[in-house]
Amino acid sequence: MGSLVLCHDKHAAHPYEITRIHCKIFTIEELCYYLCNNLYLIDYTIMNEQLCAWLDEELGMNDLAGMLRDVIRMHGTVEKFVLTILKYSKIYRDPEMIRIQNVLERLKNQKDIERQKYKADNLLESGEIEEAILVYQAILNQEKDETVDAKFYGRIYAGLGAAYGKQFLYQESAKMYDRAYQICEDRALLKPYLYASYKYMSLEEYHILLTKHDEYVEINAQMRQEMEDIKENLQLELNDVMLEKWKRQYRRSHI
Repeated sequence: MGSLVLCHDKHAAHPYEITRIHCKIFTIEELCYYLCNNLYLIDYTIMNEQLCAWLDEELGMNDLAGMLRDVIRMHGTVEKFVLTILKYSKIYRDPEMIRIQNVLERLKNQKDIERQKYKADNLLESGEIEEAILVYQAILNQEKDETVDAKFYGRIYAGLGAAYGKQFLYQESAKMYDRAYQICEDRALLKPYLYASYKYMSLEEYHILLTKHDEYVEINAQMRQEMEDIKENLQLELNDVMLEKWKRQYRRSHI
């Protein structure tokens, strides 16, 4: 996840088990790797005396164990607990530590389901499309969380729509955007919905779709104009490139 700059040679005789995922950890590097790859799902369960004792007795990290016990005793945050471990290990460089701190700050006070969505959104943004889809789907497959508003789930469908679109699965993308619009009633969702529909439907099917809603005709016209503007700009850029090329050729031929 980041650039490793230091390796610790201590290997625990008895592993520490992350009970939430039944993962056994033998080194400080493995612990840090787990923390950094699960920032979105870390909760108070990681903040316990058992981990402190394991670091103390198995890895001989008495100072770190003492600092973590202080965090617990002072009722510190989970974020502070995690950062204390990562900073002490000196495994990650400063830019990566800043990124981790920013993520933890963003996640502070968020519900578990919101953390999951934030993880999926970041996976989608970073191009890890299949992983993002799995997280979005996992949210939808869970029992509905009544503590978030209904539009939260609309945004999940919109995320899936974007993810499927990036995989050129336009029919699935259109279905997700349609579900998102039905929940959120956000006009901004109609444009990607119509675009995805246009990409997988026949021309006749698409024209029939446009007749079903007055707004569809208006948005389709906007999309056509945007496409024309893009083509025009691309043509102007191409003309500029060709003109510059001809100028260079002319200069060379007259030297």
